[in-house]
Amino acid sequence: MPVALKRIYEEAEKDDGVRILVDRVWPRGMSKDKADLDHWIKEVAPSDDLRKWFGHDPDKYQDFKDRYKEEMKSGEQQEALEKLKEITKSEDKDVTLLFAAKDEEHNQARVLKEILDRQ
Repeated sequence: MPVALKRIYEEAEKDDGVRILVDRVWPRGMSKDKADLDHWIKEVAPSDDLRKWFGHDPDKYQDFKDRYKEEMKSGEQQEALEKLKEITKSEDKDVTLLFAAKDEEHNQARVLKEILDRQ
């Protein structure tokens, strides 16, 4: 099933299916109840160093994607990505990746969606 993307600040809907937060840091001002999560896989998020370097600068997005994909080839990020892949394969309903970034086009959730859609 295709993976959807959504800002965590948007209202949860039944059509979201399995809701998975993919940010390393809990979203500012969001309560756990309102987030209505099924999973929080923070280990799949970019390292703090990469996240700070990127700073959601659209001009750095392609380099960010390349570096992020490289990071996910080992360690806890690789394990977390495998867990995410397993969830998307095993669920009978849609999966929505949630993120806090204001920029909906240049963020780690979009990179993860590309990976998951190609599996």
